[in-house]
Amino acid sequence: MPFGEKRNPPLKKILIVRFSSIGDIVLTTPVLRCLKLQLGAELHFLTKKAYRELLVANPHLDRIWTIERRVSEVLPALRKERFDLVVDLHRNLRSLQLKWHLRRPSVSFQKLNWEKWLMVRFKIDRLPDRHIVDRYLDAVRTYGVQYDGQGLDHFIPPEQEVDLAAALGLHEPFTAFAIGAAHATKRLPADKILAVCRRLPGPVVLLGGPGEQAVGRSVAEQLGDRVHDTCGRLSLQQSASVVRQAQVVISHDTGLMHLAAALRRPVVSVWGNTIPAFGMYPFFPAGIAQQVVVEVEGLSCRPCSKIGYEACPRGHFRCMREISEEAIERAVTGFRKA
Repeated sequence: MPFGEKRNPPLKKILIVRFSSIGDIVLTTPVLRCLKLQLGAELHFLTKKAYRELLVANPHLDRIWTIERRVSEVLPALRKERFDLVVDLHRNLRSLQLKWHLRRPSVSFQKLNWEKWLMVRFKIDRLPDRHIVDRYLDAVRTYGVQYDGQGLDHFIPPEQEVDLAAALGLHEPFTAFAIGAAHATKRLPADKILAVCRRLPGPVVLLGGPGEQAVGRSVAEQLGDRVHDTCGRLSLQQSASVVRQAQVVISHDTGLMHLAAALRRPVVSVWGNTIPAFGMYPFFPAGIAQQVVVEVEGLSCRPCSKIGYEACPRGHFRCMREISEEAIERAVTGFRKA
């Protein structure tokens, strides 16, 4: 080492912080894998209790810490761990509070709030052409960690695997359709979901939470045995198991879209008020292109939010109303024939 050059001390114990949500946590998995395999450090992860099941089977983690709401719930115990590094992959007030109290070396990532605000408010595009996974990895590159090109990870506990033949009488290749999303402006309207399902070849399994039960039930009742509704009936890991077994996955901009990419399933992603340029489109291993983006381009009002609303602010909802059902069908058919 040249005289005067500083070398980072060895990292034996690292805390990764990401409190929520499903997709954001799945998108941290390349960082976990690369830290573990390249540095051999003991890895701890801090998240909200609701998302613990996403991580319990991940072999790269040594311990998972959870909170209900406040970091004070675990702060005394975390202080005792004396982490060599805190990797903040959330970068909000809660994580800043945590780092201030722990008083340990820390790194974070570029959140691009200013660039996203410019795009939403004025349609001025200053967004870098980089996925958020790359920005997450930037946080640890100074420690010699390099992306390995292997994409996202997701691990399903054996007891959460779903036997589709027994549960649904399903024995043939099928399309999984994740019909939910956290915000209404990221979801196709119920009549569009019905129209898409009507056009799709082969069996369709609908995935969603309790909030999608009414839509799922209605679609299944109208289209008969070809559509299998599981909305509100499966755990998150069971839904991941269905995704893993699907021939192709249709999803809105939501957590199951990222789980599908982590499980190496072809993804047809449908975008409403948000845009792929925010850097959170499906992320696959290097050299693999298994995604088709379906969106309405050229709308002056889009994106109207970096997250979403419970109703279209302008009342017309063109970003979803004008989505081409034929484009979705064409993408699904292409993957099924591949």
